[in-house]
Amino acid sequence: MIQDISLLQPDTAWSETAWARTREEDLVDYDASPRLCVAALLPFRNGEPDWGSVERMLAWMTKCAAFFGVQINFVLNADTGYVFNLSHVLYEEVITRFRSLYPQESLISGVTAVGASPTEFDASCYDHHLEIAQAHGPCEVMIMTSQALNTLDPERRRDAYFKIAEKIEVPALVHALEPAFVPWATPFEPWLLHQLAGHEKFVGGKISTLDEPHFLYWASMCRDLGLDFIPHSGDDFGIASAIRMGLPSLIGAGVSACPLICAAKKYWHKQGFDSRVYKLFESFQSLEDSVFRLDEKGSAAGYKHSTAEILKMLGVIESAEIHPDCPDQRVGDEEARMREALIRPLRMAKRMNIPFYSFPS
Repeated sequence: MIQDISLLQPDTAWSETAWARTREEDLVDYDASPRLCVAALLPFRNGEPDWGSVERMLAWMTKCAAFFGVQINFVLNADTGYVFNLSHVLYEEVITRFRSLYPQESLISGVTAVGASPTEFDASCYDHHLEIAQAHGPCEVMIMTSQALNTLDPERRRDAYFKIAEKIEVPALVHALEPAFVPWATPFEPWLLHQLAGHEKFVGGKISTLDEPHFLYWASMCRDLGLDFIPHSGDDFGIASAIRMGLPSLIGAGVSACPLICAAKKYWHKQGFDSRVYKLFESFQSLEDSVFRLDEKGSAAGYKHSTAEILKMLGVIESAEIHPDCPDQRVGDEEARMREALIRPLRMAKRMNIPFYSFPS
């Protein structure tokens, strides 16, 4: 099993390394208080962004985090915010409206390749989003993958990220996906992760995989090698793992289960530990397993519709509409499915006196 970084090759698989043999129990941390990065939904109503619902949703999550003493950072214009469906004008409007509400709060903005070819990589396609986001600081940027970037071999993929970094002026996160989110995605292998973690512009990364524990691999490697690079879990099927390991999450589930996740972060910490946190883990994970359920094509992309249904039932937003150009809508009676999925989380919130999580009276 490889553990010496000098032995890593561009084609080394995680299965060949010691980091893929690490137990989560070996990385448990009761002392850390990592941030919760919430990939904010962009609500729609009558085919247009519902800015009133955006404001209520952000205020609701801010209140949840403050109540439980959790640092929260909002991620705008990521997949949950329909970044792949946004015009340039709407991309900037999302940020400027946030900035008008929260003038001093740091945000994280998704940055993707606008108008990119699916086969020919061009770093300049990232420039437009970078320019907009960096003009509205304080902020971080999350470099989201693109089809052409993702299909490069590891060495050329590294060089492509470094080329993008030439225009980055703020702390940046890299983002790796698997096919459950977009069919052409592939996660980073260990050599590429180590290369990116060594770049001064990249302070961390988000790993979104639903089937293989890449977040655990990242966490093990970064801790073992003492890398100045913070893994952020994007695993909506394994939310408790990041909490138990004392590492940040960057998840769409942070919207639909915000009070429960904030409570769990408090009750896992050594100073406020409450053994009921294990049941709290179970309750919000059962909900998110339903929100992020895979369709017949193996895709979880319809989670945005499910999230909107939950927020509407909780009285946070007005409508469960999704972006009119987004095809990832659930079939059937999604409201009924989500109402059933909420039974246990709502019951747990009531039993543990967790506020801000109930149906409107």
